Amino acid sequence: MSYTQLLYHIVFRTKKSKNTIPEQHEKELYAYIMGIVNNKKSKLYRIGGMPDHIHLLVDIHPTLAVSDFMKELKEYSSKWLSTNPNFPDFEGWAVSFAGFTYSVKEKQIIIDYIKNQKEHHKKVSFEEEYRQFLIENGIVIDERYFLKD
Repeated sequence: MSYTQLLYHIVFRTKKSKNTIPEQHEKELYAYIMGIVNNKKSKLYRIGGMPDHIHLLVDIHPTLAVSDFMKELKEYSSKWLSTNPNFPDFEGWAVSFAGFTYSVKEKQIIIDYIKNQKEHHKKVSFEEEYRQFLIENGIVIDERYFLKD
């Protein structure tokens, strides 16, 4: 028996950062994503976001690479969204995502951050938020590719 706690804060956005996730239907999408996470034998602690992006705090099963997990999550949810009449403007997900690891001691801080997305984005744009995450996590930003689809 192996014991793991692999907490990832993952941020991903819609194609071209378009506002294609209507607030009145976001919970429907979040429930669908939770089903995908559960089917991957992973645990979703919190999901939230805005019409153009989503944040997840998830414990990914140790047999899954985060890139494979996200590829499948985007693929399955994209197919579902494209056939759901509640998301008529959805064109797809952006190719990239950001994923950061956290300790269990930081879990509640990230949960609260995700819960507070609507209020947070009254003051801070997604681009500013995303850039700050990368900088805080020591990632060098190549402007040629930053938020490009």
